[in-house]
Amino acid sequence: MYLSGSHQCPIELKKNVIYFALRPTSSNFAAMNRIIITLYTLILAAAVHAQTECEDSCSHIHGIDLSHYQGNVFWEAIGENAKMAYVYLKATEGGDNIDDKYRRNIDLAHQNGLKVGSYHFYRARIPQEIQLRNFMAQCRPEDQDLIPMIDIETRSGLSQEEFRDSVFKFLKLVEKAYRQKPLIYTGANFYDHNFQHLLDDYKIMIAQYTKREPVLQDGRDITLWQYTAKGRINGINGHVDKSRFMGDHRLREIRFRHR
Repeated sequence: MYLSGSHQCPIELKKNVIYFALRPTSSNFAAMNRIIITLYTLILAAAVHAQTECEDSCSHIHGIDLSHYQGNVFWEAIGENAKMAYVYLKATEGGDNIDDKYRRNIDLAHQNGLKVGSYHFYRARIPQEIQLRNFMAQCRPEDQDLIPMIDIETRSGLSQEEFRDSVFKFLKLVEKAYRQKPLIYTGANFYDHNFQHLLDDYKIMIAQYTKREPVLQDGRDITLWQYTAKGRINGINGHVDKSRFMGDHRLREIRFRHR
C-alpha cells in the first residue's frame, strides 16, 4: 500500500522510521519519566485546589443550609468544624409540607454546638395563614438561635403585583408571630426582577454561584451571600449549600430575640 503523492513511500519504510524513533533507550526512558512526573504533579495540584473550600482561605463567618436532600447527617463531624458557625434547616414548604429530617437535624445540631435557624419555602398561591400555621408548628421559638428565614424563589405563575402582595402579607404575619422580621433568602436575578427597593427593612441572603460577590441593581446592602450549592463538608455525603456574611456583618445581627 502506498501513500498518495508524487514521491510515494512504502509503509514498511515508515514503520522502520517509527520504530527507530521509539526504540527504548535510556534517554527515551528518562524523558518519558519526566513527562509522567510532570503530569502527575499537575493532576495532584488540581485535585488539591478543587478540594479547597472558601472557608479554608478567607476570614468571613461561614455557615450552611440543608434539608432532607442531604439525607442523614453526621452532626458530630459538622460540630467539630470550627469554620462553620451557623446552620439554617428547612422546616416547611407551602401549606402542609414538613421536612422529614427537620426534627432530627435541629436536635442534633443543637447537641453539637451549632447556632441554628429554620426556614420556610414560600408558595405564593397558598393562603398565607395556612403557610404560617405549618411553619409555626415546626419552627418553635424556644428552639431557635437565629431569626426565621423565608425562602422566596418562585412567583408560582402570579403577576408581579399579585406576587408582591402575597409575599408582603406573609412577611407581616411572620413578623407579628415571631415579634421580629425574618431573614429573606432569594436569588440575585430574582431579587432584581421582583424586589428592588422593596426589602430595605429586611436582612437578606442572596444566592449567586459565582466567584465575584453579588451586587444588586438597586445597590442595597446584602447581609449574607450563598456562594455555592456544591460545597463539601465532613459529615455530609454529597453537596451542601454554603453561605457567608458579607463585609462587616456578624452573626449577632441575625440572632433570634427571645422576649
